[in-house]
Amino acid sequence: MAPTADKQLDMLRSMQTIRRFEERASDDYQSGDIYGVVHCYIGEEAVAVGICAALNPDDQIISTHRGHGHCIAKGADLKRMMAELYGRQTGYCKGKGGSMHIADFSIGMLGANGIVAGGIPIVTGAGLAAQLEGKGRVAVSFFGDGASNAGPFHESINIAAAWKLPMLYVCENNLYAASTAATSTLAHSDVAARAAGYGIPGVIVDGNDILAVYEAAETAIVRARKGEGPTLIECKTYRWRGHTERVGGVDPRPQEEIKAWKQKDPIERFVAGLMDQGALNQEEWQKIDQNILNEIEEAVRFARESPFPEPDAALQDVFAESQ
Repeated sequence: MAPTADKQLDMLRSMQTIRRFEERASDDYQSGDIYGVVHCYIGEEAVAVGICAALNPDDQIISTHRGHGHCIAKGADLKRMMAELYGRQTGYCKGKGGSMHIADFSIGMLGANGIVAGGIPIVTGAGLAAQLEGKGRVAVSFFGDGASNAGPFHESINIAAAWKLPMLYVCENNLYAASTAATSTLAHSDVAARAAGYGIPGVIVDGNDILAVYEAAETAIVRARKGEGPTLIECKTYRWRGHTERVGGVDPRPQEEIKAWKQKDPIERFVAGLMDQGALNQEEWQKIDQNILNEIEEAVRFARESPFPEPDAALQDVFAESQ
């Protein structure tokens, strides 16, 4: 069932918020205001939003090193996110985790992970917990094409299939690992084909078509909530930026390829569809975008005005307090 016009507008706002957040994060990293490493999600917005728009608030997800989009799509606070990127006390991890480790359990965001495939077994455990609790919750693992070659991917899907855990495994196949083309590391061009080995559905969708992603997620979620087990969804998409925003970094991908994928912009495509439906006009779209830019500016101001962590806080939150 297609989302309502109002829901589609909410999805558009979420996609554009991701785009504008990442553009600002890149600019502020390049200027030296943001520390660590930033991996931009620009170009892949339809995947995070399409999946998360089909979830309930108590459903849980886990992300990757390229996790800002998933955080925003699940409802994370922009101010706390930006403060974390700025390394400030008011950030999600009190300024000690940085870009790759944002988590907010209150919205079902179990965290991002800098280790390739590191989050897949963690969120599979959340799927097991959801099954044991029996309240109909599902869990979602986001990962890239590179992670599909790692052991935790196969181990986790195998046990989820065997136990019929309420899981969605979402591969964001953006055609490259850090700099290696997926065609060099995958014996089969489709990650979703691997689902057959575990006896579960494997679905391939256009990752730049948010409605196609949403529809695939809805189908998989219904299956999961009915106790029929996991689904592997492969979203074919593309990141516009290099692997990271490193100063002076070289992007080895062909410029013609990058240009061709930019012409498949998932946001422009969605906007055009909404305008064709009469659900949006140019003036309304400009207003939405300006409101988002204002929110991003407020988040940056909040981050810059927040204090850095004190040195004696370095070892806080490392161990759980004994009961």
